[in-house]
Amino acid sequence: MHVADTILREPADVYHANAKTHLTSHALGDFRRCPLLYRKKKLGLVEDEDRPAYLAGRALHTLVLEGRETFEREFAVGGPVNPKTGELFGATTKAFAEWAAAQGKPVLTLQQFDLIEKMAEGVRQNGMARDLLSEGIAEGVVRRDYRQMPSQARMDFFDPHRGIVDLKTCDDLTWFEADARRYGYAHQMAFYRALLAEAIGIYQPVYFVAVEKKEPYRCGVWQLTPDTLAQAQKENEAAIERLKRCLATDTWPTGYEECRVFDFV
Repeated sequence: MHVADTILREPADVYHANAKTHLTSHALGDFRRCPLLYRKKKLGLVEDEDRPAYLAGRALHTLVLEGRETFEREFAVGGPVNPKTGELFGATTKAFAEWAAAQGKPVLTLQQFDLIEKMAEGVRQNGMARDLLSEGIAEGVVRRDYRQMPSQARMDFFDPHRGIVDLKTCDDLTWFEADARRYGYAHQMAFYRALLAEAIGIYQPVYFVAVEKKEPYRCGVWQLTPDTLAQAQKENEAAIERLKRCLATDTWPTGYEECRVFDFV
C-alpha cells in the first residue's frame, strides 16, 4: 500500500466527532496536565474555549495549507454595508451578527483577513517553509490503535519525502521555543509521529513552521531532533498507561494531592 493511501481525508467535524471514541494529542495533553480536567472534558462538564484568535489560526491554516479556493469556500470575509455611511457595520453590531449567521460558515472581519494575508505572506517569504509546504497532504488523518488505545491525529501537512510539518502561530518568533515547551508542542508531534509510524512502519522527520501574528510577520522553521521526539514519546506512552489505569479504576486525581517542595536553589 502506498504511504499516502494510509492517510484519510475527512471534514474537520467528522474528525472531531471521532474524538469522542479516540484518543487525540490534545486530550492526552489535558490528561498529562490534570487527569481530572481530562475526565471533566470527556463528560462535557468543561468545554474548550473558541477564542477569535483560534478562528484566525484555523483560517490561516486553510489559506496556507489548502489554498485560496478552499479558503474562500470555507470562510466568509467582510460584512454588511451600512447604507447611511457606505461603510461596513462593526463586528459587534446586530446587523453584522445577522449577516454572519446567514453565511452558513465562519466569518472573518476585514481586519482579521488582513492579518491572515500578512501572516500567509510571511510564510511564503521563507524559502524553507515554502519548500516544506510545496507538495503533500494537508489536514490528513491517521487513525490507529496506539498502546491498545483507539487513537487519531490530524496532521497539518504530510509529505512522505519530507515528513510531518506543523504550522504554528506566535506573538514573537524570538520566544517560539519557549512557547513550544510551555504548550507541549513536542509531545503533540511525538504523538503524531508515533501514530503515523503505526500506520506506515517508519518514523518520519518532524518540522515546525512558525509565523508571527504581528509585524514584521517573521517565519521560522525548526526540525525536532530524534532525541526530543523519543523523550516526548516515552512520556506520552507513560501517560497513556496512567490513563488506562484511571479508566479501569474510575479514579481521576488532580496531580497535586501531595505536598510539593518549592526551592529556588
